[in-house]
This record gives sequence, C-alpha cells and structure tokens, in this order.
Amino acid sequence: MALKWSDVLDIAIELAERKPDVDPRYVNFVELHRWVVELPGFSDDPTRGGEKVLEAIQAAWIEEA
Repeated sequence: MALKWSDVLDIAIELAERKPDVDPRYVNFVELHRWVVELPGFSDDPTRGGEKVLEAIQAAWIEEA
C-alpha cells in the first residue's frame, strides 16, 4: 500500500508499530518528518509534509499509543 501525507491514521499506526518505545508527545517535527518519509511504502512528495499534517499525524499517533 502506497502511503501519502493524507493517510494520517495509517501513518500513525505504522509509526506506533515501528517505534513502540517512543512517546509521540515528545517527538519533534524534524524527526517525525524523517520517520514518515522513511516508512516502507511511503510515496509522496517529502516537501508536502508541513506542520499541519505533522501535527495531525502526531495527534493520531498519540491516540494509537
């Protein structure tokens, strides 16, 4: 499955599974952006991952955790 920035919940689930020891409340956006872009299957323009989408991913990840 190809992940895009709009797949906020799917990205959050992937991060929760791949980074079980990370508390998403304390992840900075630079690191979060890098982790999203490095996910297997992520195929979107890295420059489109702005603050709003990163906030949404972080919020969804916090709910997953």
